Amino acid sequence: MKNRQFTFCVLALMLVFTVAALASGTPPLKFKFTKASVPGATQTAPGGINNAGMSVGSYVDSSGVGHGYILSGTKVTTLDDPNAQSGTTAASNIQYSGTEVVGTYTNSAGVSVGFLYKGGKFTDISGPTGNLGVSPSAINDKGDIVGAFFDTAGAEHGFLLHAKKYTQLDAPNDSSTVAWDINNKGQITVYAANSSGFIDGFVLTGKTYKAVKPPTAESTYAHALNNKGDVDGTYIDTTGAEKGWLLHGGKYYDVVDPGGVTRADGLNDKITIVGRYGSGTYGGSGFEATTKK
Repeated sequence: MKNRQFTFCVLALMLVFTVAALASGTPPLKFKFTKASVPGATQTAPGGINNAGMSVGSYVDSSGVGHGYILSGTKVTTLDDPNAQSGTTAASNIQYSGTEVVGTYTNSAGVSVGFLYKGGKFTDISGPTGNLGVSPSAINDKGDIVGAFFDTAGAEHGFLLHAKKYTQLDAPNDSSTVAWDINNKGQITVYAANSSGFIDGFVLTGKTYKAVKPPTAESTYAHALNNKGDVDGTYIDTTGAEKGWLLHGGKYYDVVDPGGVTRADGLNDKITIVGRYGSGTYGGSGFEATTKK
């Protein structure tokens, strides 16, 4: 009996060591980058991607005019809100499993207005009462929308639009709050300016703001999150370098396109990231990054 117990203990310890060895030997997450620009565009800035691989964003055409877009495979749908000043329509994000898109345009009075693009039609997202400009950033599969607006004093706040009701969002102890993305669980990514002039990133769950920050970051912009808890964004390190980042499995990974300065913006449940690299009004060129181990 004692020998059996001893044998069982030895086997249990061997199993523990084997699991630990496998865990420690898990290869790091790596990224494969492909170009994701609108054909013929001089600049492309992807903002979001759904689980079917449709991406949305903004681009500048060969005449120097800006547009929003939906890119599905090689098919491009150009978005120009009928109420917009020429060149001011920009798509921000798309649903995880749907095709509804939100974005922003500038009206004839020079005010930023939000829009919902659904079934080929544009509908205004007016924002909280009395705002001086509103910019929707994302929509989830339930139709909840988040973004930012300026109040009558010119201060910037985040917002949540749920069941036709607006809720103002302000990160604690910070100012100029922007709500960037919302998943189907209602979690929201937020970034805001702190008293030192740097940017803090957060994930808002209920009423709790949890900070997210890559190890070498001085400023952290929390951008997209998916329904599995992964988060991406952009950070500026202590040397002033700008890089994309991904938080996956409790670990931070740099997301840096070989083309140069990188901004990570969109993220789906398959951990496909879209963003832009380079320079220009819209950051230069769009990219799509898939993960591999």
